[in-house]
Amino acid sequence: MTLRISVDARSTTAPYEQLRAQISKSARSGELPVGYKLPTVRGLAEELGLAANTVAKAYKALEADGVIETRGRNGTFVAAASDAASRLAATAAATYATEARRLGLTREAAEAAVAQALRATYET
Repeated sequence: MTLRISVDARSTTAPYEQLRAQISKSARSGELPVGYKLPTVRGLAEELGLAANTVAKAYKALEADGVIETRGRNGTFVAAASDAASRLAATAAATYATEARRLGLTREAAEAAVAQALRATYET
């Protein structure tokens, strides 16, 4: 299993975003399996001819998205997609609940809004 990444210097998309998108797509598609160890920041930067800060920025964004996880000195690995999705959904739900309460919605009104949004999203 080899990580295949290419960065187009002529693209209008920032190099870190190209890197982030490619790793994310590969991880979510299963091309990079859960637990796959990614290259170090410095190693990938050298391989791609990028600044280490560019790769570090991409890794940080991927970690925030739950796509990868850093295990201290052991390295950076592809995270379990279902775990990442669950964490992101829980965070979004908590943010929504806090905002709905701040707006003065009753629990029933907040739940009705969620149910309506889910119907609109999943039934189309």
